[in-house]
Amino acid sequence: MNWINSVVRPKLQSFLNKRESPENLWIKCPETGEMVFHRDLEANQWVVPTSGHHMRISARQRLEYFFDEGTFETHPTPEVVTDPLKFRDERRYVDRLRDAKAKTGMEDAVLVASGAVKGDPFTVAVQDFSFMGGSLGMAAGEAIITGLNIARANSTPFVLFAASGGARMQEGILSLMQMPRTTVAIQQLQEAGLPYIVVLTNPTTGGVTASYAMLGDIHISEPGALIGFAGPRVIEQTIREKLPEGFQRAEFLQEHGMVDLVVHRHELAETIARICSVLMKRPAPGVAAPVKTPAADADGAGNAPPKADATEAPRT
Repeated sequence: MNWINSVVRPKLQSFLNKRESPENLWIKCPETGEMVFHRDLEANQWVVPTSGHHMRISARQRLEYFFDEGTFETHPTPEVVTDPLKFRDERRYVDRLRDAKAKTGMEDAVLVASGAVKGDPFTVAVQDFSFMGGSLGMAAGEAIITGLNIARANSTPFVLFAASGGARMQEGILSLMQMPRTTVAIQQLQEAGLPYIVVLTNPTTGGVTASYAMLGDIHISEPGALIGFAGPRVIEQTIREKLPEGFQRAEFLQEHGMVDLVVHRHELAETIARICSVLMKRPAPGVAAPVKTPAADADGAGNAPPKADATEAPRT
């Protein structure tokens, strides 16, 4: 009896009370089905090492990966009316907003920040797909316009990371009005001679694609990103034809001239910094500016020519 109590019973209890592994310990690659340890994914900026599939990341993660040493300053954006149309479908719009804020820790779908990228100042706006599908509403529109104005005031390039399912239906026409408003702010930035770089991430669709996401000086995309106005299934049902393989994916759009570059997440910061250095006519990151030397004199000795005496009469 003593042996049963001291040995058998504890082993049975430990077997029955065995702790299960957390559900998020291993993550399945959407392309290959491979199970990847979550710490390996996090260390690789949420890019699957074997397949190269780019997982979705939050706005703050995006900023940490993009800015030097993950250091940046976020900017407050103007407050807007929370529920202008008193919208309700299966749930009230205000309840959906409250849940999205609790889930992401953000006030809305767009986060604006500034910091250094390869030593140069940048202003950045990031759409977070986790916040109601990154949908464009009044608050998101105000955030993007605020970011554009900050870039213009500080004479910095403006980089937009787009990720959206389109306009926010709960705000109706007020959401669609953000398309021309952001377009005007982009024109003002470009008139000031400042670069506007758009990074298209998975997915970028709807009214965002039909407005500010396609008005950049350079359009960059992450590999495999879905980009388009309407989804492939809707297009197939409309035209009643089978779409080409890879239709609306980043690589397909690059071949057809809609996207300029497809860049791996690890190389985004360096690529964008290099592009902006060219557009702003400044030395490339990591390259020292050329040192100006005095002009050589006529005999080639390298000495600067003597300054003319102000009292000397001009020669005729």
